[in-house]
Amino acid sequence: MTAACTSLLAMASGDPTTRGTSETAVGTSDPGQQWSTVSNPTSRPWLRTTITAGVTVSLFLVCLLVLLGILGGRLDSHVILTAALAAIVPLFVIVPTFLWLDRFEAEPPGYLVFAFLWGALVAVVGAFFINTFGLQVLIDAQWSDPFETGAVYLAPLTEETLKGLGVLLIFLLRRKEFDGIIDGIVYAGLIGAGFAFSENILYLGQAITEYGDEGLQATFIVRGLMGPFGHPLFTSCIGIGIGIAVGVRSPLGKVVAVVTGWVCAMLLHGLWNLSALAGLSGFVQAYLTYQVPIFLTFIGFLVWLRRREGRLIGLYLSPYADAGWLSHGEVAMLSRLRTRAAARSWARSTGGSPARRSMRAFQDSASELALLRYRLVRGTAENGASDRERVLLDAITAHRRAFIGSPVT
Repeated sequence: MTAACTSLLAMASGDPTTRGTSETAVGTSDPGQQWSTVSNPTSRPWLRTTITAGVTVSLFLVCLLVLLGILGGRLDSHVILTAALAAIVPLFVIVPTFLWLDRFEAEPPGYLVFAFLWGALVAVVGAFFINTFGLQVLIDAQWSDPFETGAVYLAPLTEETLKGLGVLLIFLLRRKEFDGIIDGIVYAGLIGAGFAFSENILYLGQAITEYGDEGLQATFIVRGLMGPFGHPLFTSCIGIGIGIAVGVRSPLGKVVAVVTGWVCAMLLHGLWNLSALAGLSGFVQAYLTYQVPIFLTFIGFLVWLRRREGRLIGLYLSPYADAGWLSHGEVAMLSRLRTRAAARSWARSTGGSPARRSMRAFQDSASELALLRYRLVRGTAENGASDRERVLLDAITAHRRAFIGSPVT
């Protein structure tokens, strides 16, 4: 435990007067106001947020126009619409899977949308031009098998790098709240889902143009049913690498973790593309031999990660319960998704929607606090982590005060 963290817990348990003062500072000064007005501790200054949002929206709009131009130059409008509708179907499985993983300490919706759009627009457009240029270089150099080389070596390198840059950018933008492997997987998975969506429109559209409905069905089976988690799984390796790097002290260790994740992403991507070039029998054999086991292992890993996060929350919130910031019953509630949902239902039944919102904010702040303390204890927390710890503690206190004993509205 760091000295700062120790002194904070000692202050919490030894000086109730100080705690009361802090509550007044972050709560409402009007005693008649019923609900918490504490702002999200992760919010950024208005000007910085506005500028960042403006640049981001502009980038996405430019990439959207370019992508529409690419698709429009190859496909008819009705084909694009049909392919897009088919490409949406796998998202109803992929996106909920990663949001399910994100239940304990939910990421900001804006960043989740950013991740998906980065994959669907920026990474796809960048990969299209780089892959096209690289393939032309191979053809001009009279490479013996330029298309196979491009698919197995060039495309994985280009696409995983561009997708991985999106995860890295999110990490840099919200370094204080990027807690580890789960955050990395969630963002990487959504980036991969976005990339697969846009790429599938092109592949499905080409199949419709060349082979009609039979081509659409065959391509949808391979890309939409047999391999919907392909791109999300590949890029999740990079997310895991960045997530591991968050918890590593050594700069060299951080680099090794990120590079290892990036290499694994490229290898898996390259193997998938290689199997697709091996004909139907070769693809099916590769699919059953190693792709399905890898996918099942990945799903098992996600389940283990979510259970582990619940245990970590219970473990690292216990000292705050010992110090009086939380009750041990609250810690037990916060460490299980089932009891968290029951607590939100209880808050709604006693205080309506405002109380439920305060309970959700209480749970989110407590989860963030637990994962911050995990990094503090391991010595991998960022500068200013102790100040942020106090902000989260104050937010928890104010949110609790808002839903306990409040009248029904």
